[in-house]
Amino acid sequence: MNSRLFQDAQAPLPAQGGHPQSRIAAADWRAVEDGLGRDGFAVLPALLTPAQCGELAAGFFDESRFRSRIVMERYAFGRGEYKYFSYPLPDLVGSLRQALYPRLAPIANRWHAAMKMAERFPATHEEFLTICQAAGQRRPTPLLLRYQAGDYCCLHQDLYGDHVFPFQVIFLLNEPGRDFAGGELLLAESNPKGPGRADVVPLGQGDAVVLAVNHRPIRSARGYYRASLRHGVSRLRHGQRHTLGIIFHDAR
Repeated sequence: MNSRLFQDAQAPLPAQGGHPQSRIAAADWRAVEDGLGRDGFAVLPALLTPAQCGELAAGFFDESRFRSRIVMERYAFGRGEYKYFSYPLPDLVGSLRQALYPRLAPIANRWHAAMKMAERFPATHEEFLTICQAAGQRRPTPLLLRYQAGDYCCLHQDLYGDHVFPFQVIFLLNEPGRDFAGGELLLAESNPKGPGRADVVPLGQGDAVVLAVNHRPIRSARGYYRASLRHGVSRLRHGQRHTLGIIFHDAR
């Protein structure tokens, strides 16, 4: 099994301001875990510079970077389009995936323990990708999305195989109010023991949001039970909106 195939930080993507590992390391991860447990999401402000956001968005039309293109309307996913990166990932994309994973893996393990789910996650992303590969999940899942006026994304979950990392990270690459209007990130929760709930997640250019992919644990008198979460994007009124999605498990 050739683990070098899954080393993310390759195929350099030029970016001013360097990589954001220091900003990731400096984040208050206790507050992130608290937010995830309370709301199912947590915002990490200004992880990417405007220059990095612009370079990622401009790369949407470089077909050499991607393994597939999805037009949402064809599959009743909404309106808009997205593209899955191919391996080797652009340097910035791979670096974000590798730097975020070890911060989130301990939280993921605590969540799985609380929800009595058997799978535990190794310390490094390369180890986790080896597990995915052994299960036939070999296709990279980081993706770049583009919405134009009238586009939207239906509520959904990003599940691609038996091994599902419980968090993903979404980066907003344009500035609301300047580059587009509408297009809010939506999070909906279905609680089997209570009413449903919906949130609009506030983001600015370069901000990242960590989302629960599938379930989150909710404490009850008898321990924990699972609430189900889905996310989507409201209709864009005008302009263009690009996002980078970092999903940590690969697809079949």
